Parts: sequence; structure tokens; C-alpha cells
Amino acid sequence: MTRPMTYLVPLLAGLALSCSSTTSLYADQLANQLFGAKKTASQQAPMPIGSYAKGCSAGAVQLPETGPTWQAMRLSRGRNWGQPAMIAYLEDLSRMAVSVGWKGLYIGDISQPRGGPMTSGHASHQIGLDADVWMLPPKRLNLSRAERESISSIPVRSADQRSVTRNWTRSHHALMKAAASDARVDRIFVAAAVKLEMCKTAKASDTAWLQKIRPIYGHDTHFHVRLRCPAGMSSCQTQKPTVSSLSKGGNGCDDTLRWWVTDYLNPPKAKPGAPKPKPQPKKRGPRQYTMADLPGQCKNVLASR
Repeated sequence: MTRPMTYLVPLLAGLALSCSSTTSLYADQLANQLFGAKKTASQQAPMPIGSYAKGCSAGAVQLPETGPTWQAMRLSRGRNWGQPAMIAYLEDLSRMAVSVGWKGLYIGDISQPRGGPMTSGHASHQIGLDADVWMLPPKRLNLSRAERESISSIPVRSADQRSVTRNWTRSHHALMKAAASDARVDRIFVAAAVKLEMCKTAKASDTAWLQKIRPIYGHDTHFHVRLRCPAGMSSCQTQKPTVSSLSKGGNGCDDTLRWWVTDYLNPPKAKPGAPKPKPQPKKRGPRQYTMADLPGQCKNVLASR
């Protein structure tokens, strides 16, 4: 006679309760603490999951600390990890840097081993498709680990944020053009004064690539490269609108750009009697995200060996 299977019911119920408890525990914990504690990548197929500022990175690979034409900086942070597409791009760009007269590149933060929110710094860099490239042309590519912690990049934007400094050179322009001209790139963030200078000095017949160069606050000592989602990566959310979806022929060298070094720095005074703007509720930042805020797949990224 077949033995009744009723004895399995309590066992299965217990397992379900255990899984539910684990999920609930993850959901209540701060995501940056969980992802920041991971020192290795997940043993999964590569996949950027979610959006650049709310996601994680499965199957990431590590940019070697030193290569023929690059060095990873601030190694103590453990942020020289990214999706294979990003690591390949950075290695290619470092070789391109040699062609414009640099010895290579100093590479700043890419992502954590499993992506996700960070305990300090960036709001993005969560899915392994963002990377910071220093504006400092390397003098040598054999820096020790200690030197990589103490050396700093150089500002290429003036203190008043309205113009570039003498640190900005033609080779910077050439490198940025090469970086933006790559089809893998969705956009590159720089200080507004840098883009203004590039708009002034670019050849009138060759400015389409400037559309990818986007002004943003900060970013005076590095430029921030963001790749579009690689083909076939179904869990990845490319930022919208993408560069390709914008009006044809636009390069971003317009009044919107000039606003960054005029009204942004010196806002016009409100007219007498004008109503005061209502205070906006403060948004939760990435350091306040719990696992419940991230895509569900990120729990599997954390749990993977």
C-alpha cells in the first residue's frame, strides 16, 4: 500500500515559512549594507538588473588593477567591478587614450562586485554600466596601492564653474570625443563648463557626438561614462529618452546648456509679491533603499555563491 504523503505537509509549510522569513528579512534591511558587504561577484550569467540608480549586477567581472594602458584607482573601495561590456569598453578607451597622447587612463569607480546601492558616494553605478574616468593624464602606470589612495585627479573647471581651467587641453577634447563616439555609449556626464568649451571648439561639421555629452553639477575632476543596455540583456533598463530618440541633428549646444552657467549659478530674483514655491517633500535616496525597493532578482544576486 502506498504510504500517505500527509507527512510532507508540515515539512513543506516549514520550508515556505523559512523562505518567506528570509525574503522579509532582506526586504527590511538597507540594500547598501548588504551589497557593500559582498567582496566577490555572483556566480551567475552576466546581467545588469534594473535601472542605473535602482538595481544590481549579476555575473560582474573585475577590471584588473593594472593593465598595459590603465590603472584602477582607490582600490580600497572595491569598486573596480562591472558588466563585461563595461570592462571591455574601458580597456578599449584606455588604448584610444594612447592615440591622443596620454599614457593611458586612471579609472575611478565602476561598481561594487554585485552592484547595488553604495554606502557612500554615487546614486547610480548600480548595474555595472557606469564608470568614472579621471581627467588626470597618467604620468606613469606603475602606481602602488598606497599611491592610488593618496593621489588625486585635477579639476578642469574653474572655481566659479563658468569656464575651464588651464588643465583642460586639446587631448582632453579628443579623448572625450572618442569616448562619446563609441556606439556602446548612451551618454557621458561632465561639468557644464566643459561641454560649453567643447561646443565652442568643435568643428561645425562634426558635432553630432556632442549630443551624448551631458552637463551636470560636479564632475570637474572626472567624466562619467554610461553605457546603453547590451543587446539581449532583458532585465536592464536603459535610461530614457535615449540619445538616439532625441531630435536628429541636435548637439545640446543651446540655451539649455547656457542655463547651467547662468541661472543655475545665479538664479533670477523672485518678483516682489510673487508667491513662494511650495516646499517639495524630500525624496528617499539610494542609501535609504531597502531590498524591497530593488528588482526582485537582486535577492538572487545577493544569495548566489
